[in-house]
Amino acid sequence: MRSNRNDIIDWSDQGRIAHDRLREALEFAGVLPSAADWRRFLDRVLLFMGVVLLASGVIFFFAFNWQDLGRYAKFALVEAPILAALVFAWRLGVDGIAGKATLLFASLMTGALLALVGQTYQTGADTFELFAAWAAAILPWTLLARFPALWIFWLALVNAAVALYFLTFGLFWGMLFAPEKLAWLLFGLNTAALAAWEGLAAAGVAWLRERWSVRILATASGALITGLAFQDIVDWRGSSHWGAPLWCAWIAVAYIAYRHWVKDVYVLAGGVLSAIVITTTLILKQLKMADSGALLFIGMLVIGMSAAGGYWLKQVATEEDT
Repeated sequence: MRSNRNDIIDWSDQGRIAHDRLREALEFAGVLPSAADWRRFLDRVLLFMGVVLLASGVIFFFAFNWQDLGRYAKFALVEAPILAALVFAWRLGVDGIAGKATLLFASLMTGALLALVGQTYQTGADTFELFAAWAAAILPWTLLARFPALWIFWLALVNAAVALYFLTFGLFWGMLFAPEKLAWLLFGLNTAALAAWEGLAAAGVAWLRERWSVRILATASGALITGLAFQDIVDWRGSSHWGAPLWCAWIAVAYIAYRHWVKDVYVLAGGVLSAIVITTTLILKQLKMADSGALLFIGMLVIGMSAAGGYWLKQVATEEDT
């Protein structure tokens, strides 16, 4: 479908199709979204916006009326929607989009319930324990739903729990939990999740093939290793010296995987951006910004690398459509 659309647009640019008849040609080829497609899209957007807004409304309601609500009223206000959502999920089934949305709503409200328990009974628990308990509590629903958005939300909770754990105990255990080591751990966590996700999708798990979720994981993994490589270049004496070599390995694996295995222009574009950042940082480190000529050279270099990267990505996108 995308190939047909691009061919028709190219024919229009070449004058083989009149510009005022371009839309007619696209409609005839069936490459424009139909009314049913737009209704399905809007239904899903409004459904999930409603889920998030409803959960936010409940949370803000009892937060605003905290002093006026009794203990049992607060718990009822949070627990009743969770029970209602579970009943709806049971009645609707978790294979449909409505059932998945209700499990997402229940997962959001579970966090509010855990926060309410901590505020009401003053358990003295650290913040990371809230996110860890939240992730553990909704894991069965996440497994049951088979829903990429819920899995991404669960992984975000795990990342938050790990980060807050390091921030809490880093002051006491010194360099054992330095920020750099936290970045390494988060990089390993998100890279492992990305590899597992892609592996299961390739093995035939259909619901894991949605590319937006994979791109979020690839962005997290790539941003972390780029930051570690940046730190390795800027402060080579204080770093572990593994950032730059593993960045090179990550770029090579990402190129092979997303250029030849599963073509994904978004991930390749992220790799190009990462390469521009690291290359520029390395050159800046060597030049030490001695004069204005160095600034001009860096500016021209960034423009040149960006233009070359954009041209290459356009060629890859063209191959993807053919």
